[in-house]
Amino acid sequence: MKIVVALGGNAILQRGEEGSAEEQFAHVTSAVARLVDLVSRGETILITHGNGPQVGDILLKNECAAETLPRMPLDVCGAESQGMIGYMLQQCMENALRARGIERSVISIITQTRVNPLDPAFSHPSKPIGPFFTREEADAHVREQGWSMHETGGGDARFRRVVPSPEPLDIIEHSSIGALSDEGFIVIAAGGGGIPVYRTAEGALRGIEAVVDKDLAAEKLATGIGADILLILTDVPGVYLHYRTPEQRLLADVTVQDVCTWLAEDRFAEGSMAPKMRACMRFVEGGGQKAIITSLDLVDQALEGTVGTRIIR
Repeated sequence: MKIVVALGGNAILQRGEEGSAEEQFAHVTSAVARLVDLVSRGETILITHGNGPQVGDILLKNECAAETLPRMPLDVCGAESQGMIGYMLQQCMENALRARGIERSVISIITQTRVNPLDPAFSHPSKPIGPFFTREEADAHVREQGWSMHETGGGDARFRRVVPSPEPLDIIEHSSIGALSDEGFIVIAAGGGGIPVYRTAEGALRGIEAVVDKDLAAEKLATGIGADILLILTDVPGVYLHYRTPEQRLLADVTVQDVCTWLAEDRFAEGSMAPKMRACMRFVEGGGQKAIITSLDLVDQALEGTVGTRIIR
């Protein structure tokens, strides 16, 4: 089967860590060991990943060097993070495959995600990114860079930049990614939701200041290449209804109609499970066999159908 694996941010960097290269390589090494198990079983896998902490660090470096070097726009920062994380995943995967005696080539693709510049999200920036600022610093960024800022409360340096999070329309490189996968490559693509771009009236691609949800972009990638399974890996065994309440219930097999109903009822948080469930619903609606949400350490059991949350027709 062809499986698109969407790695959560905890597979690369965990809360409270410094974000050193050594820390991130250690987590990636552990993560790919699980994925090599899938390859050894004969599955075709494509890997996508989050980039929140990494692109945040890149933006902080922009601020620290602002008096010396020009700030890079958000699309360029996203490309930087894709290159860095792709390198780590590619190297660790190649090492893990070699250690297991598996001959497969791994390749990372800098990936662009097309969005509509008229998407309503551009009128309502909502995605916090980058470092915290004082009120004075925030006011200066609004005045000089035209940024939108959000006050988070609690202390002086509690303003953050917010950017639009538009709907992904398609993955620009999906044909190339699919062809490489069909040739036997393990492809790493669409990191961090892909680099948001749009087409001008003349058809040219241009980057745009925005962040695309990584799970929604993973669905576009999976659907575009005709994947059988979308496997979204997070830090919990599956999806819960009434999470962290006495009525908490872990979901097992659910239908697209179930998910549609629960999303309409706002049963899942937008900053957490809602986009994951929405991505899974869209994937199955688009022709995918099934979508699974589970944790990295339960991958094998989830594919066997004994754990995790599975979305089916």
